[in-house]
Amino acid sequence: MVMLFSASTGQKETNYLLVQPIWCGIGLIACWLAMTIDYRWLKAYPWVPWAILAAMCLLLGLVLVPGIKVVINGASRWLKAGPFTMQPSELAKVALIIALAHYGERYQRYMQSFWRGTVIPGVVVAVVVGLIFVEPDVGTAVLLGTGSSMVLLIAGIRWRYFLPPVLLTLIGLGLFLWQNPMRSERIYSWLHLEETKQDKGMQAYQAMVALGSGGPTGVGLGDGRQKLGRIPEHHTDFILSVIGEELGLSATLFVVFAYALIVICGVYIAWNACDIFGMLIASGITFLIALQAAVNVGVVTGSLPNKGLPLPFISYGGSNLVVMLACIGLLANIARRARESKASPARLFGSIAFSNS
Repeated sequence: MVMLFSASTGQKETNYLLVQPIWCGIGLIACWLAMTIDYRWLKAYPWVPWAILAAMCLLLGLVLVPGIKVVINGASRWLKAGPFTMQPSELAKVALIIALAHYGERYQRYMQSFWRGTVIPGVVVAVVVGLIFVEPDVGTAVLLGTGSSMVLLIAGIRWRYFLPPVLLTLIGLGLFLWQNPMRSERIYSWLHLEETKQDKGMQAYQAMVALGSGGPTGVGLGDGRQKLGRIPEHHTDFILSVIGEELGLSATLFVVFAYALIVICGVYIAWNACDIFGMLIASGITFLIALQAAVNVGVVTGSLPNKGLPLPFISYGGSNLVVMLACIGLLANIARRARESKASPARLFGSIAFSNS
């Protein structure tokens, strides 16, 4: 909230501190509910995870319907309800992870088979990721596809069934990026930043200028200059550049350390979960948070091509904040139930899954 207030300095039309606290309040309620209600009740009612996932697919479909969809910067990723907009793809992330975790535990004995272990869950992932891909939201689609693949790997699918479709997907993605002018230009601007700093590479170049001008301790909270029109998405995808410029390298490293701490806690919670269902959910959530944060930091620092993924918990945006807080609640829930149980069958299963070939 502090950094969003700073990002809105000199921009009277912005309402960052009017809308974001509302989303934060909703997110804290979602976090509390996810932490309080025993996640294992989803196993008692197996239809619930799949019904939620089906509802998310329906919302993803509505995003593509003319007259309902909200188009921003050429992408139709949002639904509007009054003054608020939401991204169904953010909700679909958690819904898909929970559904795959349920499938991985229920059909544990079949996860090494080709049809039940690879084809059936692969089709489910392809449907959800495909709906997100055509919005178009390539970054979220790749993020969710990678996270889902990690869940299936931990659940125990064989590498010889896993690698061929992954390689085919990577080849198809490479061809798509090559044939898509906008995305190929992004990659070109990333490789030739000085040449394109006045055009496609302007945002990435100005972000690096902001980080460089901040130095070790920053220019002072609220005194940053790059946010004054030089970085268009300074309050969302590039908010780390505002932190780096105003609070310096020390604050930037603190943010990275905070994400590393979340990942360490998530891995510990997954390893000590009281059941396979909890282990797979915790693993998927931890990987999603880690990968999204890593991509965002990589883009802002010029290590990766520009890709529109927000910085978890910090960037402006309601849907992502609510989902991220709900994910933290789920992790706390899994940790809480693990303390109530002395045995941890997930630990044994995890070693079997990772050693599977």
